[in-house]
Amino acid sequence: MSVKDHFELLALYNQTMNTNIYQAASRLPAGDLIEHRGAFFGSILGTLNHIVVGDTIWLQRFSGHPGSPDCLREVAELPSPTRLDQILFEDLDRLREHRIWLDRQIISWISELTKADLDSLFSFHSMKGIPSSKRFSSVILHFFNHQTHHRGQVSTLLAQAGVDVGVTDLLVMVPEEGQPA
Repeated sequence: MSVKDHFELLALYNQTMNTNIYQAASRLPAGDLIEHRGAFFGSILGTLNHIVVGDTIWLQRFSGHPGSPDCLREVAELPSPTRLDQILFEDLDRLREHRIWLDRQIISWISELTKADLDSLFSFHSMKGIPSSKRFSSVILHFFNHQTHHRGQVSTLLAQAGVDVGVTDLLVMVPEEGQPA
């Protein structure tokens, strides 16, 4: 598999796991979703919002990269989050609608990336204004890893609340290959 193939797999995995997480979260009453549970971003809803905040910040940065596809234009036009703990959506249904839309944007964006894009340098500023320049493919890998990290926290919070998310391993989405001789 090429680097792009791996990113396409991660984009699909991201979409699938987000669907599973939101379905699991929808089994809880609204009060349980906002209950502070000692996580980095407090509650289940707070952590789900943080993932959307992080994705939005990164996709807006990516939209300014030379050769960036038009599919990120709508994300670039969203209001920019100002804090990592910002609550963009107070209720799960509206957050889920936005998550579904955002996942479609991610899949479309990844499908349009070229090898030259992935090999290029990507310059950006952190939220604290610190400049950075890194290989674009490495930053994209961080983008997907960030989502996985925080979804892991949400799946733990859900399990503690008595809700099973199901299998979360990427391996189940990795295609089978031919058997060795």
